[in-house]
Amino acid sequence: MSDLLERLRTEFPAEALITDPDVTASYAHDMASFCEAGTPAVVVLPRTVEQVQHVMRTATALRVPVVPQGARTGLSGAANASDGCIVLSLVKMDRILEISPVDRIAVVEPGVINAVLSRAVNEHGLYYPPDPSSWETCTIGGNIGTASGGLCCVKYGVTAEYVLGLEVVLADGRLLTTGRRTAKGVAGYDLTRLFVGSEGSLGIVVKAVLALKPQPPQQLVLAAEFPSAAAACDAVCRIMERGHTPSLLELMDRTTVRAVNELASMGLPETTEALLLCAFDTPDPAADLAAVGALCTAAGATEVVPADNPAESELLLQARRMSLTALETVKSATMIDDVCVPRSRLGAMLEGTAAIAEEYGLTIGVCSHAGDGNTHPVVCFDHTDPDESRRARESFDAIMALGLELGGTITGEHGVGVLKKEWLARELGETGIELQRGIKAAFDPLGLLNPGKLF
Repeated sequence: MSDLLERLRTEFPAEALITDPDVTASYAHDMASFCEAGTPAVVVLPRTVEQVQHVMRTATALRVPVVPQGARTGLSGAANASDGCIVLSLVKMDRILEISPVDRIAVVEPGVINAVLSRAVNEHGLYYPPDPSSWETCTIGGNIGTASGGLCCVKYGVTAEYVLGLEVVLADGRLLTTGRRTAKGVAGYDLTRLFVGSEGSLGIVVKAVLALKPQPPQQLVLAAEFPSAAAACDAVCRIMERGHTPSLLELMDRTTVRAVNELASMGLPETTEALLLCAFDTPDPAADLAAVGALCTAAGATEVVPADNPAESELLLQARRMSLTALETVKSATMIDDVCVPRSRLGAMLEGTAAIAEEYGLTIGVCSHAGDGNTHPVVCFDHTDPDESRRARESFDAIMALGLELGGTITGEHGVGVLKKEWLARELGETGIELQRGIKAAFDPLGLLNPGKLF
């Protein structure tokens, strides 16, 4: 420990090294439940690439594990500390280095907050689409590490589709540049995409080149009330089958709607079994909403209400963004699942989740990026009750098993971390895991980067 601190102090001021146990404990874990976290030896807050390189050279020399972190808003334990590790918090590397309207790119450091970047590029008439629900607090580096999604993915795609290039500090301290700044580029293996979603297990992202789009018109949102989740999912299938491209297509079940109302008195219809939100940012969104409204009615919607203006639309979106926070108030703890299935199986996923909730005697609310088939079942439970905690964990596993049975994946955007290691092995199979471990060994032969995550 003393040798570690002495070496780190050669490149860091005192305020950038945190060893107070009461403070380092706050860096030990992200927002996931049921995920073990160790006690870090030190938390390091670099501001430069050279400082990150110094950390990794020191870690390699002393064989000390390193856990990279952003804002710790993750939901899989991917940012959890291991005993005796260096927690490498990148939140102080928060500069937007460049915004180019001609090349339609932004160059940023990993600690830039998603919403801060979004607002900055808006001033140039540009748009950075990935918008996780935690966009006001999560960082671009964290988004890259977990390949985050968001509400607009149905039209614009996920984080991986906007990362053109990276600068990455490798486990031994070398600096690697991947990708490009150009609109096209196919030189060599696509190492950039390999780092996206790697959860800090292959290297430390210290700079990112991100693709931008022209800022679209303000979107208008439609809310459709359904008597069942199956009817709402039928509407989703009709919307996609007819070739519509909404900028957002979100679903909230009855439990979620009631939780949001209880938390914020949003006035959402509590008589609904499922509330579908659909938005368009096209030149004539009202016409698109009218067409989708007719499809919702044909699928059994009991009420269809299009917003008249962007302010009403934003109010509905705030209700959706509030879903996870609201469900956290139902009981003392939550487990947030992240299972993605083919759109055609979305109804079966929601019906199966409801059956699991009944089987285990638990409250499970579901909010979903319905246009992607990405569901977020939230298991609400009393963490002080051992039996209820056991049932919560078992129901979580049952939901993931259901997702795989329906041809889905164990995570669409939250990542694997600690929480889903066992399930990653089931999804990828023996050969897949063997190859993944081989890739890890090529980049990090000593196994120092974020050990114990993924597999």
